[in-house]
Amino acid sequence: MPNPPAIDGVSASRLQLPPGPWATVLEALCARFPAVDRETWRSRFGRGRVLDADGLPLHEDAAFRVGAEIHYYREVPAETRLAVEETILHVDEHLIVVDKPHFLPVIAGGGYVTETLLARLVRRFGDIGIAPLHRLDRLTAGVMLFSANPATRARYQSLFRTHAIDKRYEAIAPPLAETVWPLERRSRLVRGEPFFLTRETEGEPNAFTRIDTIERGPETWRYALEPVTGRKHQLRVHMAALGAPILNDPLYPVLAAPAPDDPARPLKLLARSLSFVDPLDDSLRMFESTLRL
Repeated sequence: MPNPPAIDGVSASRLQLPPGPWATVLEALCARFPAVDRETWRSRFGRGRVLDADGLPLHEDAAFRVGAEIHYYREVPAETRLAVEETILHVDEHLIVVDKPHFLPVIAGGGYVTETLLARLVRRFGDIGIAPLHRLDRLTAGVMLFSANPATRARYQSLFRTHAIDKRYEAIAPPLAETVWPLERRSRLVRGEPFFLTRETEGEPNAFTRIDTIERGPETWRYALEPVTGRKHQLRVHMAALGAPILNDPLYPVLAAPAPDDPARPLKLLARSLSFVDPLDDSLRMFESTLRL
């Protein structure tokens, strides 16, 4: 059966119930997601936000069965609309290209469910199977590519998997004097501590970035960054490791205390452009951000 329809731009999450001692689906969900209290789950059942495999609402007394497939809608109480706006750069049968602003997450996570770029696109264009083709973290702005057609999605995903897409970024960071330009940074990146960080370690490199300069000021330089690979936080980690952490980075080289987003101090990192040979017709495609650091 097709996935249940999106609600307020948010698609239903899917869960296959694991083995356990529970009598009801409600008890299983409370155990699986301890951060969500029982009354919240009861409210979701009561509002038709927990469905069976056929997309029909389940009652909170629905019997538990190992392996049963259910769908549920994630919610964040009193989620506030973010005061940033995306810009649509291009739309066709297969692709949606967006200029993502700083601070807007791409997909649901943490305290963001309806206030994500994906949910906004689903609300704008309808629930047509839109999916992001690559990652861009919440603090980074710039060009994002989305698939609008599940039938051709794999063709475009392969561009990223085979490094057949040219990704160009800009960053503002302290000067790197006494360096031969352009330079390359190759290193091995692994999960850091806490879990949301990335760190360099010894071993076979799995991350590769080309770096050059665009403008050289007395206190900061504007850099051109080309990530050949696409590891989490790769550009931020590589610049910090070189001794030129990107301006206003709250994670690298030192994890800062949590603080509200400050529109006056965005991370100075921009996904400037994406270019590639279209796998459907071999035409050269190039999309460039209209934003400025």
